[in-house]
Amino acid sequence: MTDIKSYKDLIIWQKGIEIVDLVYVLTKSFPKEEVFSLTSQIKRCSVSIPSNIAEGWGRGSEKSFLNFLNIARGSLYELETQIEIATRQEYLDEEARNQIVLLLTEESKMLSSFMNKLKSRITSH
Repeated sequence: MTDIKSYKDLIIWQKGIEIVDLVYVLTKSFPKEEVFSLTSQIKRCSVSIPSNIAEGWGRGSEKSFLNFLNIARGSLYELETQIEIATRQEYLDEEARNQIVLLLTEESKMLSSFMNKLKSRITSH
């Protein structure tokens, strides 16, 4: 991580921002009665992913960073569940669902890999 000067250099943060951008596009077509419920919750979850990565980076300790990465991953799983609900309610078509699920799957794999590397760094010190 010595080559990385900012959380913005982290691919997991960049992918998190992509997820936020796509979520905002996809939820524009949700029914108006969902604005204060599912739409709002989906947006909050998506924003939580890169936000927790950034906050963890800013804490200055690898253990704290790992904790925030766990929170980001939890938000990602929550978002996956909400995307499933939106699909079942027919707010998302199959193409839109597949598009966001692909990004979420990529982010999940990258987060897990990054977290495993960070855990091994922590335990080796």
